[in-house]
Amino acid sequence: MPEDVRAWFASRVPGGWFVAPPEVTEDGEEILVVGTLADVELAKGTAGDGRAAARNARIQRFREETRDERIRIAREAERRFGRKVAWGARCGDELKIFTTLSVPVMTRLRMSERTILDTLVAGGVARSRSEALAWCVRLVGMHQADWIQGLRDALVKVDEVRSKGPLN
Repeated sequence: MPEDVRAWFASRVPGGWFVAPPEVTEDGEEILVVGTLADVELAKGTAGDGRAAARNARIQRFREETRDERIRIAREAERRFGRKVAWGARCGDELKIFTTLSVPVMTRLRMSERTILDTLVAGGVARSRSEALAWCVRLVGMHQADWIQGLRDALVKVDEVRSKGPLN
């Protein structure tokens, strides 16, 4: 089904929006569509801050100019796939996600694990245990990205092997 979702968005997103087909990622609750915009053309010697500001401005302009059409496409997709749709855009090194779900996740933590979250709250890193846990997950994602991608790739292989097994 993931290819079905990607193909569906590739056929619905207007051709002039992005320089390549949009990246579509999904889980059980949400579909995220991120497109790459043409990079900005600036004068030679433009400082990094100026380039970043111009890229962010291009993303913001895209967000404003395409809002109605993105909403129409998202509503159609939400009816078809039964999940919310979030949008984002990339321009050069800049990436902005416009809307995305925050889904509650229940977990059981031992005292030593709760103490870590409470320390992050007391230290002002997070406003709540929930925010502290989300911060920890993002940190692991940043520092272990290659390992997590390897794990995801292995899971895809497991699914392929299962689909060829005797129970199918």
